[in-house]
Amino acid sequence: MDDLKLLNKILFPYAYNILGNIDDSKDIIQEVLIRYNEKDVRSISNQNAYLIKAVINGAINLKKKKDRERQQKVTLPQPIITNHGENKIELDEILNYSMLVLLDTLNIKERAVFILREAFDYDHNEIAEILSITVDNSRQLLTRAKKKLKFRKSEITTSSAEDRKYLEKYVETIRKGDVKTLEQLLSDEIKVLADAGSRLQAVAELTFGIANAVKLMTYIFECYQRDLEIKIEEINHQYALLFYRGTILINCQVFELNPYGKIAAIFSVVDPDKLMKI
Repeated sequence: MDDLKLLNKILFPYAYNILGNIDDSKDIIQEVLIRYNEKDVRSISNQNAYLIKAVINGAINLKKKKDRERQQKVTLPQPIITNHGENKIELDEILNYSMLVLLDTLNIKERAVFILREAFDYDHNEIAEILSITVDNSRQLLTRAKKKLKFRKSEITTSSAEDRKYLEKYVETIRKGDVKTLEQLLSDEIKVLADAGSRLQAVAELTFGIANAVKLMTYIFECYQRDLEIKIEEINHQYALLFYRGTILINCQVFELNPYGKIAAIFSVVDPDKLMKI
């Protein structure tokens, strides 16, 4: 049992960083471990390397399938609390929320190469072996991935006490309906992305600019959130607001701050299926 728990902790970040979904990641890991236990493993010299390769390729295939079936314009990663809990060890290698959102702009092979190289420090020979590609192809995929991410990426800093204070100020400001102060908290390039899943409908899936963001966020707060309890938690290593009605989580809003301390993006997860694990 201890070995199984350890294997799950090792394998989970690989699957989750590719899929962005907790249950899908656990399903892939379970399938791989079942097949492994049914296999004659005497010829396998490195168990962990074998399982990691199987999980990565299983996650890639599932991600391709999910992307083909996807109907929503905006699909956000399933949030994970990273500031407490029994899973702290495995969460150290979970990418931050903004990066996971950015990775969805890559094709699946670019995403896999980028994750293996940048998050897990694999060299190109190892990546080529895992993904059954050439070393040159691995290098090319990484170069393409970095170019795409650089084009879209704003600077992302790690969460700090100052970030939390900024978020507390945001809550105080939106409670007061202080539009002028709220405008000052947002960057000029502010974007709001919302994922309500297949069962609900978001007020707006994608919003850009200070005026539009202020209008949207104040409308949502006044119409849907004023009577909810608000908690601040760290989600995928970034501060977030969790909105509760009693014990039921209604909305998770993950905030990305730019180097100047202003809000560059708000990722709003309303999909109840994605909120169940928080």
